[in-house]
Amino acid sequence: MVVLWLKGGHRMLHHLPALQCLCSTGGMDVIFTLQGDPSLFVASAASQLLVHLLTFSLESETSKALSARDCDWPGCAQMIVEHIKESLQSSSAPHVEQSLKLLSSLFGSCFGSCYAAWTEVLWLDIAKQIESFLLEETVQAQPLLANLLLNVARSPAFCGTEGSFWALVTSALEHLTPVQAGPLAVGLLKLCKCPQDVRIQALTVLLQPMDCILRAASQPLECAGLLDESVSDPATVESLLSSKTSCAGLLCQTLTHLEKLLSLKHLRVDLPCVSLLHSLMTILQFCNGFLSPTSPLGSTISRNLINCFRVQKSALDVLAALSEKKECDTLIGNLFDVLLAYLQSPNTSPTVLKKTFQATSKWLVHLQELSSSNSQGPQTEKILEDVLVVLQKRLCSPCWEVRDSSLEFLTSMVKCLRDQKEFRQCLLSSEVLRLTENLLEDPESYVRASAVTAVGHLAPIACFAPDSPVTGSQYNRESILAKLQEILSTDSEGFPRRAVISIFTKWLREGCTGQLEDTELFVSRVIQTVERDLDWEVRLGGLELVEVFCSQTICQLSQCPYAPVTSAVPSSTPQKELLQVFCRAKLFGFLFGSLCDCDKPVGQRACDVLVGLRGHFYPMSTLENPQEIEDSPAGRGIAWLQRTLRQGSLAQNFPVDGDVGVDFQDPESMMLALGAIDLLELHDELNKSSDHVEESPQSLLQDILAAVGTIEDNEVDCY
Repeated sequence: MVVLWLKGGHRMLHHLPALQCLCSTGGMDVIFTLQGDPSLFVASAASQLLVHLLTFSLESETSKALSARDCDWPGCAQMIVEHIKESLQSSSAPHVEQSLKLLSSLFGSCFGSCYAAWTEVLWLDIAKQIESFLLEETVQAQPLLANLLLNVARSPAFCGTEGSFWALVTSALEHLTPVQAGPLAVGLLKLCKCPQDVRIQALTVLLQPMDCILRAASQPLECAGLLDESVSDPATVESLLSSKTSCAGLLCQTLTHLEKLLSLKHLRVDLPCVSLLHSLMTILQFCNGFLSPTSPLGSTISRNLINCFRVQKSALDVLAALSEKKECDTLIGNLFDVLLAYLQSPNTSPTVLKKTFQATSKWLVHLQELSSSNSQGPQTEKILEDVLVVLQKRLCSPCWEVRDSSLEFLTSMVKCLRDQKEFRQCLLSSEVLRLTENLLEDPESYVRASAVTAVGHLAPIACFAPDSPVTGSQYNRESILAKLQEILSTDSEGFPRRAVISIFTKWLREGCTGQLEDTELFVSRVIQTVERDLDWEVRLGGLELVEVFCSQTICQLSQCPYAPVTSAVPSSTPQKELLQVFCRAKLFGFLFGSLCDCDKPVGQRACDVLVGLRGHFYPMSTLENPQEIEDSPAGRGIAWLQRTLRQGSLAQNFPVDGDVGVDFQDPESMMLALGAIDLLELHDELNKSSDHVEESPQSLLQDILAAVGTIEDNEVDCY
């Protein structure tokens, strides 16, 4: 129950009696004690409550000029500040750590300018003690200092570029270990207001391990290193990289930070991208044993990194991010040598291979952009050929993960490079298409699903395009369509079937299904298959396909797309033809049947589509008169349908009520149904969330009681 009190503490602060109770000496002592509770949840909640108490008590003084001395602050704030000071000077490491965590939370939550005055006073009180922690290298609290300094740096009190605070930050970058200083450095580089000299120093800290890698590899003089000088002793970084236990950890952390920096739109320091790329390639060559350094340090690092999957994956992530940098163009040939070596090597693990494929895909896009603007054509074609040769081998791998990531890579290439002539020529003249089609029958469902997606992206190039060079039975439209429809009808796993319906929708959007008559037949067949599927995501995908078909057909047959007709009874030929097309395609049976689907998202989507159709056929002012509907020949069937939908019991075979049925393929009946049934009411019912019941206060309290047991004291406290 104490936990509930702590969690609700920040809300209780708005009540004066509760605040007075909490801020009493006894109340504060309890909270201070709970900071050291063995439960991390309780300890964290206690720390957060102290933050709320301090900020709230100081906010209550905003009408007055807050004193620059904390001894003149409200009593509650004074108690908390004194507790922090005493704990920082304690010989107990846990007490020191608790106060540092509390300070980090405090400065981390005080972003508004209204906090600037008192946060600066508080910082001046503790700055000397924090500085002493930096200089005492044996203090266990050092790892917490980076987070504290970063949160203080974000505070509006230190938005200027002058002052002792930034000198302390500089000292921290120098005295903290590379592992401790890394998070501080990357955080500083993300700040807008950080002084430029501190930014440069922070970047230097991040680049020191990469600089050491280059120097250890004995690269040529122009690539000997990244840095002119170091922030901390280079021997420290060399020692960490020389140790088997710390080498991978330091490099993974460094590479993660560099990837974050490369993802920023505006980085206020210049990254030495060419040297960084050299360093990444060196790391990757160390990891697969393709580089034999001559220096003792290089040999040690190489032994530490051999077959280190963690470092390989991190390095490949940064390599992919560097593809956006044009400065690296001069190294593109060497880069693809490294990537191809990884793609070809039997020692490349499946997870590393996946990362290699991702990096290769990004650099192939960059290569195509480069070749279109200069004379890189021959080199581009050679690289594409080499990549496709490797891909062919990987598609035949006995490892299903490799086959799967190879197909994903192929799909990614097609998405990005389908409009490039060199790519199409190389692709269509290779064995990739045949091998990909074979994988539609792979024993692993994940691979079949990826093969469906790959074939779906290849088909518009290979057999749908009018100028496609691929003809005959090897890879033709009818064959591919038949195979995908068979998967949709018979595959025992959901993943391949979901992939098929997604690809069919993609083809429909891109106009790959032929003329309207062909598309109508195609959609009808798909609907009849997916409405029986047990996987709700497949049925939902079928509704998305129907929505696309409706939109495209309306555009083709209506003179003014998206506009509703001006009469409740469509007299124009296009509107009649539109209804006839939808009925022949068996759209309405699928849509109305889906309204009562046991999976709510399916019903919601079906209702959305029907509401859209009604909006086209009926302006809001011309909905059907209920009496007119009952008097019409189809009226009794529509009335039954409306009652059945309200009861939510419409079944897939559409049973009749007595002798009354609904002909979902009759245009007149469907026109009446769209006008008569209150689809907006159904829409509201389907979209009504149950959260108002499941997440009510009473429900939450019942969950708490169930967890702790229905002890009378608990029940009284809880309620």
